[in-house]
Amino acid sequence: MKTVTSETQLLYTTVQMYSSTMMNQTHNSDCNSRADFQFYLFPVVYTLVMILGLPGNLGALWFFLFKRKQRTASDIYLLNLAVADTAFLCTLPFRIHYHWQHNVWKLGNFACVLSGIGFHANIYASIFFMTCICVDRYVATVYPLTYLRLRNTRCTMLVSSTFWLVYAVALLVFFLTGPPDSEGDSCFENFSQEEWERRLGPYSVLCLVFGSLLPSVVILVCYPLVARRITHIRSSTAGKARRIIYIILAITLVCFLPYHTVHLLHLLRRMKYIQNCAWADAIYKARRITMALVSFNSCLDPVVYYFSTNNCKWSMPRLRWLRPNRTRGIYYISTDL
Repeated sequence: MKTVTSETQLLYTTVQMYSSTMMNQTHNSDCNSRADFQFYLFPVVYTLVMILGLPGNLGALWFFLFKRKQRTASDIYLLNLAVADTAFLCTLPFRIHYHWQHNVWKLGNFACVLSGIGFHANIYASIFFMTCICVDRYVATVYPLTYLRLRNTRCTMLVSSTFWLVYAVALLVFFLTGPPDSEGDSCFENFSQEEWERRLGPYSVLCLVFGSLLPSVVILVCYPLVARRITHIRSSTAGKARRIIYIILAITLVCFLPYHTVHLLHLLRRMKYIQNCAWADAIYKARRITMALVSFNSCLDPVVYYFSTNNCKWSMPRLRWLRPNRTRGIYYISTDL
């Protein structure tokens, strides 16, 4: 009788441990979602992005800091964009090592924090400063006389400084409330459900609304209006301005919009609005792809710098943003966007 009771107790304990393990696996791996292709996708993509993006962004930093003697408002935004891209590109070796080790972080907490900050700073800084350039161009095109009175680099520097200050304060508050609680040996991912409910949920909602959705809407609305406005202007400068507009729209549509869309689905899944395991698996795989895709903005941004600097040459500008055409009484946009 005691043997039967002991065997029953052992069986009950085993079943209980198995159930607990399965629940933890379901929670930790999000319904056993797997994407083994990421161990090859990220190292290849990040290496390619570094090779293509680092020379262009370092060249842009050198140009805007040392070659450009009189910086325009857009130059300030482009400079900040180059800073964000360069910082992100310099942390990519950490990410390559991480994914090559099958998402096991072995480089210490400081390198993990540095890598995570670089990745997110690049995303939100890029979309923010592209939005600033968009608004600047919209005002210059639609209200040229007003723009001539308002334009100055002090306002631009104030806007840029405010962004970095807000970002730094948000990071400080985040880390003061506790270290990131990633499960296992992960770095800035696979956070526990408790971590999501405690602080990651509210942070993600704010970042998604104010750092992703609103800037994307501004770009997707304002830039087509600017392009439509200058379509009727027959000049080489207007044609180059349209090309820059199309490049930024392409970066937004190809790199940022897919990432933000999937990030919204990821947020809904982690907040348990999406609980279907098939959907969870699809969202997990899509998130890995869009995280690789969004990094390409760092090697596409130098194309914007290149076309934005006086006749596609990184040399001293001969034209101002807006030059009055006294013979026709109209204003047109120069290549220095």
